[in-house]
Amino acid sequence: MDAFKDRLSQRAFATGRPGLAHQCRGRELDEKENALASALMAIYATGEQDFDAVAQQLKQKGIVAPRSGRTDWTEALLAEELEATNRELDAAYEAVGYGA
Repeated sequence: MDAFKDRLSQRAFATGRPGLAHQCRGRELDEKENALASALMAIYATGEQDFDAVAQQLKQKGIVAPRSGRTDWTEALLAEELEATNRELDAAYEAVGYGA
């Protein structure tokens, strides 16, 4: 599935419509959201999938939580931050439609 999504993303950029690669977003990610996303991608690339272990790695890396500004990551905080960010992105999409 990931290879399929990557091909779709590449095709969107190749057509001169890079916005299609992230068409489900109603806005761009902010700096803290991008930092969290990058850190999560790096952690998941190691094969780690346990949320508690992921949270501990975010804590060790000093990643700032986008919504709360906290750096004392726990499994619960990770879930809260992801849910809150998702709600904000959903609200932005609802307000402006396909964006970013």
